[in-house]
Amino acid sequence: MHIHEGIAPSGNGYGQFYRRWRPSRPKAFLVVTHGFGEHSGRYAHFAEYLVSRGYAVYAHDLVGHGRSSGQRGHIDSWTDYWHALAIFRNFAQACEPSLPSFLFGHSMGGLVVLSYLTMQPLDIRGAIVSGALLEPGSTANPLLVAAARLLSANWPALSFKLGLNIKALSRDPAVIEAYRNDPLVHSRASVRWGTEVLNAMGSLKTQVKRVVDPLLILHGEADAINRVEGAHWLFREVSSIDKELRIYPGGYHEPLNDLQKEQVLQDIADWLDRHL
Repeated sequence: MHIHEGIAPSGNGYGQFYRRWRPSRPKAFLVVTHGFGEHSGRYAHFAEYLVSRGYAVYAHDLVGHGRSSGQRGHIDSWTDYWHALAIFRNFAQACEPSLPSFLFGHSMGGLVVLSYLTMQPLDIRGAIVSGALLEPGSTANPLLVAAARLLSANWPALSFKLGLNIKALSRDPAVIEAYRNDPLVHSRASVRWGTEVLNAMGSLKTQVKRVVDPLLILHGEADAINRVEGAHWLFREVSSIDKELRIYPGGYHEPLNDLQKEQVLQDIADWLDRHL
């Protein structure tokens, strides 16, 4: 396995940090977009498993996350995210010009991927979304939502702690401890970020029929951060003829890091194999 770190174009003038895991002769590649407050490094075990199955993995740190530049948890517009994904996906394709490609997005990254899929036809074999941010649960504080909408126009970069319950990420105590001690993880969001995420969720509700690519939807049944109802809604509403929904009984927010992670990894790799 070959591991590489570098800076890819981003469209915002700063570049975006990325990690690549690659077998000697990959049969396809997967682009990974992480969730809010985290970074590409948290997907190393996922990437290593896929490399063992013959896939190259390219994972980027979104603006304001991980080792990419920018105020932590701040964007000027939701397009900052999906445009960065579009540029990064093209960058990865240029590195692997003869290989088919897939997209993967977790939580907020799932919303980024879905937004991207509604914007333009893509030459991809399919997309996977995990714990997608469609029906927020414990973080959707009505007072914070109202404050974000009120302050966004005049103080867009004003920052607050999102109040994420990290114990809701996984039932594995080791995952919680690693998250708590990870120096690249953060919990701050700007008021503009808040309004842009709300607008993005609203926009997807009206444009979800434009998603036609093969789609695998993964969600923990007991996810308190992004409720499982959002996954059921997505499965019903997308226009994709080729679509699958996997709900993991008792599962928390991060299927890749929860107690059933071996099954999740196998489900993903098997789905990728079927779509080559």
